[in-house]
Amino acid sequence: MWIIYALLSALFAALTSILAKVGIADINSNLATAIRTIVVLIMSWAVVFATGKQNDIGNIGHKNLLFLVLSGIATGLSWLCYYKALQTGQASKVIPIDKFSLVIGMVLAFIVLKETVTIKAVIGGLLITAGTFVLIF
Repeated sequence: MWIIYALLSALFAALTSILAKVGIADINSNLATAIRTIVVLIMSWAVVFATGKQNDIGNIGHKNLLFLVLSGIATGLSWLCYYKALQTGQASKVIPIDKFSLVIGMVLAFIVLKETVTIKAVIGGLLITAGTFVLIF
């Protein structure tokens, strides 16, 4: 089932980029990010309430909360930078660079999370890196 969610995530991420490029025309990219963030916030809380998980908020530990806050800060910074890049650059070049986060995420998973480095992961990361450079130059 996870693969279906992953594929849907890729689809929606692709739509996000195209819709955002059209949506940020003639407005400040930071304002656009703020509007997008409000929509994401409302949707996220709607899902929490629809699934009845709002009462679980008290069960979140301090460490979990700290890392979720740090993740939220990283997401916010990513979105602000992404929207500025998307507004000023070509979507067909900005999108591959943004997706280079896959390789950076893999490297961080190996270093920080101590995940196993496999030859398949290394080859995949190198191919994504090569593909990114081919697309942007």
